[in-house]
Amino acid sequence: MTAPDGVDDEKRATLRRFAALGAASPLVGRSDSAAADTGESDARDAIAGYLSTTPGAHFSKIRDDLQLGTGETQHHLRRLEELEAIERYRDGDYKRFVTAGRFDEFEKRALGYLRRETPRGMLIELLLNSDATAGDLATALEVSPPTVSKYAGELEEAGLLSRDDGYAVERPETVLVLVVRHADSFGDRARTLARDADQFLEYQA
Repeated sequence: MTAPDGVDDEKRATLRRFAALGAASPLVGRSDSAAADTGESDARDAIAGYLSTTPGAHFSKIRDDLQLGTGETQHHLRRLEELEAIERYRDGDYKRFVTAGRFDEFEKRALGYLRRETPRGMLIELLLNSDATAGDLATALEVSPPTVSKYAGELEEAGLLSRDDGYAVERPETVLVLVVRHADSFGDRARTLARDADQFLEYQA
């Protein structure tokens, strides 16, 4: 259903849900009087709130999940960068976005791969079972061994995986915290890991 101002009710509800999170930032929301005057603050706050729960999201996912137009999304992302509320980084063909000043370079690389289904599955399986082999990963993720090998090479090149003696997640406690903190944006397996996270807090300490 579309309201008199032309904004779809579902879109409005989505924006308001994330805007409540984004408005908490001192750099956006009410502090951006120009946006408030033009009725843009809800969308801008929604993007900021969305990125607080879904860090590392790429442009298309932000646009689609918040039901915004391409130009609208570009405009608000650019303004949030100008306000130094968010930052962008390049991840292969993707432009990804995070809350400014919250993640180091390793964490941003990790978030990029956690946003990819198969690499995310591999990292989570290895957090759950540090002795998992390539065959174990292929079986658990229902992918071929060459697929596991391909992504293992990418993860190693990104500094997220060691293949010196089997497979081992680099900085496993950091990756675990990222998965647990943002589990709702990573799917069911991540939520399972988050639920039992207390068992893994001393992982390879």
